[in-house]
Amino acid sequence: MALATPKKAATTPAANTDAYTRGFARLAGELASGGSPRLQALRQAAIERFAELGFPTTRQEAWRFTNVAPIARTPLTVATDAPSVTAADIERYHYADCTQMVLVNGRLAPEHTRLLGLPEGVVVSSLAEAWQSHPQLVEEHLCRYAKFDDHAFVALNTALHADGVFIYVPKGVVVETPINLILVGAPQDEPLAFFPRLLFVTEESSQVTIFEQHVTVGEGTYFTCPVLEIVAGANTTIDHYKLQRETLAAFHMSTLQVKQHRDSNFSSHCLSWGGLIVRNDVNTTLDGENCTAILNGLYMVEGKQLVDNHMRVEHNMPNCYSHELYKGILEGKSRGVFTGLIYVKKDAQKTDAVQANRNLLLSNEALCNSQPQLEILADDVRCTHGSTVGQLDKLAIFYLRSRGIGEEAARSLLTYAFAADIVTRVKLPQVRRDLEEFLFRRLPKGEIVRQAV
Repeated sequence: MALATPKKAATTPAANTDAYTRGFARLAGELASGGSPRLQALRQAAIERFAELGFPTTRQEAWRFTNVAPIARTPLTVATDAPSVTAADIERYHYADCTQMVLVNGRLAPEHTRLLGLPEGVVVSSLAEAWQSHPQLVEEHLCRYAKFDDHAFVALNTALHADGVFIYVPKGVVVETPINLILVGAPQDEPLAFFPRLLFVTEESSQVTIFEQHVTVGEGTYFTCPVLEIVAGANTTIDHYKLQRETLAAFHMSTLQVKQHRDSNFSSHCLSWGGLIVRNDVNTTLDGENCTAILNGLYMVEGKQLVDNHMRVEHNMPNCYSHELYKGILEGKSRGVFTGLIYVKKDAQKTDAVQANRNLLLSNEALCNSQPQLEILADDVRCTHGSTVGQLDKLAIFYLRSRGIGEEAARSLLTYAFAADIVTRVKLPQVRRDLEEFLFRRLPKGEIVRQAV
């Protein structure tokens, strides 16, 4: 397949990109040993495109409220190996009765892999192993959906990913056991950058539940840039949970790209409370009739944290339904960004799409920029969007205080109620308990909240 000539970059690169081109050259031998000729050509095109684009700047509309200059300025080194982590280091991220895979700095840690009762034909492996065992499947789908022409971080991942996760569910198979992926950032003596690549493919009438956890073991600065491509076959059901709980020394730039075929049902819960600068690009294409996409999110930030959720839902075919609800709780001098676009093509009649962003500011210095958008070319649709940014209701606080509840406890109860709208939508008890415990620990007077609920 011939590669298209990259477009000229819209802006001057924001920082020197030499560290990444040097990392690409240093990893050239390893990267060339896996994959296909197409992938090698894509890697080369991607690193060249990144060199042209540079890091995005606030002069670009899609990054207007998200300044990634701290990432560009940090002298990062592309990770070339994975330090070992102990079972004790990651024990708190285990879920009982789950298949488990662990990646450390973007590479498989086989000693922590635990495959439990997978049905025949189901593949859960590292991406490097999948290139050896299932090359045709990987070649058919990898790097086909997340495009890097105008996205510097997707370009970096496409060029520099050395490993990742491959999950394949064949036709008609229901995977009863959830799959728990623990992606560990293990900082070293120098700031590191790593680029895990994930690919999930489900065939017709299959079903699977997947956790994707991003965590930190140790102390120090690092930059992780994961890209996940999901192919939802006809009449499939995929439940995907992303828990981003890294330390405040982490930078996290992620992209989720989903392609849905007819009658598929995809649900995503993106839950963020870690990282200093975090961006979640969530994109799904409803490419067959009668598709359903449920995209929920909750972000809780404090101090000088920044979290940006950038959404795009494309309705390409008739009779599809999408529902987005993202909620944010912001404290201190934190910043939140939500940019959402529902795009409805001319032939996508009978589209039913809802997009909502709700933000709760718990300090006078917290700030949120919210931009829900609709672009509709069809004429027989039902589409709504909305956004709110506000503080706790003073009348509600007064009511609780009149019932003998202290002001701090009243504020915590109302904050928990705001978050619980997302927490209660989480189907899996393990994840729901995790979120509840985090809220109880995070909120002042959390024990009072625990007793009240």
